[in-house]
Amino acid sequence: MAFTLYSLLQAALLCVNAIAVLHEERFLKNIGWGADQGIGGFGEEPGIKSQLTNLIRSVRTVMRVPLIIINSVAIVLLLLFG
Repeated sequence: MAFTLYSLLQAALLCVNAIAVLHEERFLKNIGWGADQGIGGFGEEPGIKSQLTNLIRSVRTVMRVPLIIINSVAIVLLLLFG
């Protein structure tokens, strides 16, 4: 497989899909990355764990509809052009 721009975009799409399907109660809570973990006090810098948890939650919230559309386009392109 050649390393093309399409391959790079497809790999990024797969990574975003992987983030979007992580379920908070079933998977993230078991490894200690639930919503109630990592709550800091007022004025404290949020840790990397809480920042990543917020990123995962944001990706799931914001990218739901665009991912459906982008995945559909990627499937059609793969069916048409192999």
